[in-house]
Amino acid sequence: MGKLFWLITGVALGFVGAHFVNQTTEGRRFFARVNRGMDELGRAFASGYREGDADDEDADAEALSAAIRERG
Repeated sequence: MGKLFWLITGVALGFVGAHFVNQTTEGRRFFARVNRGMDELGRAFASGYREGDADDEDADAEALSAAIRERG
């Protein structure tokens, strides 16, 4: 129970600190860079997921074709 208290306290203090940092010009620039980086990471993750999903669909189609050829 004590660990949960410290976790919640740490998160709350982090949000308060981020709020104060974001009130400065340098803080806004910092968070803008962080947000750009997170956007790029999200786009790269989504792109990789789509490519992997397309590869899985191709593999499934090939396996189905091979199974049909074996039966026919």
